[in-house]
Amino acid sequence: MSELTQAPSRAWEWLGLTLAETAEGTAVVEMNPTEDMANHAGFVHGGMISTLADSAMGRSIRTIKPGVSRAASFDLKLNFIAAAKIGETLRATAKVVHAGRRTVVAECRVEGKDRRLVATASATFAITREKE
Repeated sequence: MSELTQAPSRAWEWLGLTLAETAEGTAVVEMNPTEDMANHAGFVHGGMISTLADSAMGRSIRTIKPGVSRAASFDLKLNFIAAAKIGETLRATAKVVHAGRRTVVAECRVEGKDRRLVATASATFAITREKE
């Protein structure tokens, strides 16, 4: 399977996350929220949106050179802008804004239907680089 069709983890598969695009320093991850991802008000639970953003940022880190063999977010900030509806495709576009030897900072936009802004996020990741 190619990188764009194979789920990077069992969690991605369970949540229905799909890798739509990658380029150096960027990644786009999509999710189609199901009824079991709803909060008490019937919208997509914030934790699901947070997971989508964190996953997109984590995947963007895997595209930088020299490569990253391990990454773990240790700081995550989300700003919720608008409610996301169950069944609408959510698209998280992430980019690396700083890549050091041991840490990486990334940003993300989560958009819904018609590019409506649902959330913004930023995170800092502890990384281990691959040997060159």
